[in-house]
Amino acid sequence: MEFGRIIVSETAMNSENLQDVIHSNISVINLMREEGVNDELIHEDALMSYYLDYYYSQYVAGNFAKFVHHSGWNSELNELIEEGLALIGAEKHLELFQQLSKKVKLMSSVKLNKFLKGKLEGVNPTRDLLINDTFFEIEENLVTLNANFLKSHPDFEVLSVDDMFAVLEEFVGHEIKRE
Repeated sequence: MEFGRIIVSETAMNSENLQDVIHSNISVINLMREEGVNDELIHEDALMSYYLDYYYSQYVAGNFAKFVHHSGWNSELNELIEEGLALIGAEKHLELFQQLSKKVKLMSSVKLNKFLKGKLEGVNPTRDLLINDTFFEIEENLVTLNANFLKSHPDFEVLSVDDMFAVLEEFVGHEIKRE
């Protein structure tokens, strides 16, 4: 049975920083995974938000090249990100993602594999080809769009940390150790 809820903590919801809502969702997903819950049982929109944040943080930390390198250029992940960008209304980011994806798809598999297996640092013409700063000029704020997507979702719930654990423990069928 799928976990049909997207839950975040009251603390995250009351925070001034919208990133906290996204991080709270990520914490719930990480906890579920640690407890052996398969991704297929986790709310698909919660996961999509998780992967959009992954894309965002990789891009901010090291541009599109870092995202490609660290994600291993996974077609399933890329589809989720494309769907996610469309779903949250980030049309310009979607356009850029598709444009940059085309660059990767045009590479020979040998060149791509060498890039994925090699170091990101140092002299790296493939990395340099995948650097695009347009991302930082786009006026769509991915954090805001992502957080607002979660907050306006029909399956979205705000719970105290204790209630979050209670709900998750009921779902996994055992007590979850708290750190």
